[in-house]
Amino acid sequence: MDVTWQRDPATGELISAPPGARIDSSTAASSRAPAIRVTSQIVPVTCSVFVSGGTAITDLQRSDFRIYEDGAPQQIAYFATATEPASVALVIDASPSVLRDSDEMKRAAVALVNGLAPADQVAVVDFSAHTYLQSDFSSDRELIRRGIDRVDVHQLLGDVGGSNIYQAVYLTAAKVFLGGREGRKAIVLLTDGQDSGLGLTLDPATAAPKPGQPNNRLTFEDLARSLAAADIQIFAVSTEPRPRIMTPDWLAGHQDSSLLVSDAPKSGVPAYTLYLAELVRRSGGQLYFLRDSASLADIFRRIAQRIGSEYTLGYYLPAVPSNHAAWHRLRIEVLGHPGATIIHRAAYYAPATTP
Repeated sequence: MDVTWQRDPATGELISAPPGARIDSSTAASSRAPAIRVTSQIVPVTCSVFVSGGTAITDLQRSDFRIYEDGAPQQIAYFATATEPASVALVIDASPSVLRDSDEMKRAAVALVNGLAPADQVAVVDFSAHTYLQSDFSSDRELIRRGIDRVDVHQLLGDVGGSNIYQAVYLTAAKVFLGGREGRKAIVLLTDGQDSGLGLTLDPATAAPKPGQPNNRLTFEDLARSLAAADIQIFAVSTEPRPRIMTPDWLAGHQDSSLLVSDAPKSGVPAYTLYLAELVRRSGGQLYFLRDSASLADIFRRIAQRIGSEYTLGYYLPAVPSNHAAWHRLRIEVLGHPGATIIHRAAYYAPATTP
């Protein structure tokens, strides 16, 4: 699975383009049309609500929710519960660094599929240096299991060039979810987090495009924007040890603030884990560590339960073209449940449009 992308000179956004194509304002507007249509009409926000003990609240109604954009209340125009089908893409690291965990990964993937609702659709993607679609979205459990069976670390040992984790996630969001999928959307990412492609360090500047870099270079910020524009959650499972400081309470305390800050080196968190946590934070998902649980299958079952207890809210925006892309902060309140924990993406990204 591959794609050619270039950066729009007018907006600075990364967009898909045919090989060798020149990017101007007209081709940029054309390539972004589906995303513009969605973000200019309705903003979907997927959320989960838990009581203090961690049990999901599953019987809430539209009237129980309040949603705010940049502090201003919005009228909820769309409301759906987990009875609506979800689209879940399994993105499995098949690089040599995870060889020892490969068999357990496949068993756990089956456990995740078994834990989802029968109507939920699942796609299977694996990656090393390149990204491979093993099974497109389907609710046929047999087809999905065959896709999981085709994930084979040994076959990708010759796929040299490192482990391009974030490119695989970007391609999954851009190509596998292509076609205007509605409702709840999630990527379940299983990896050690050690990406070879983006050159990320604890310097936050490495997450964004740099002057002088090639226009077709993917950055972490491009990935975060693409997920936020499409409301795709990331549930990441790291095969690396949990950093001591990165407790669930610490992560919850940083839900509304970026982890990519200038004093990040003081935390002692490796860059590869910090960026994985930041991607999860921005998408409203959750970060798990394999060594925290008895088995990977147990984690995947919990992810399936989380997906099965979510709500999707939506509110309309005026369809006013803007030359300025922007992040907009989101906040959700639930009435009648003081102390409840509400997990959702902290902001959504509105791509720049042309008049």
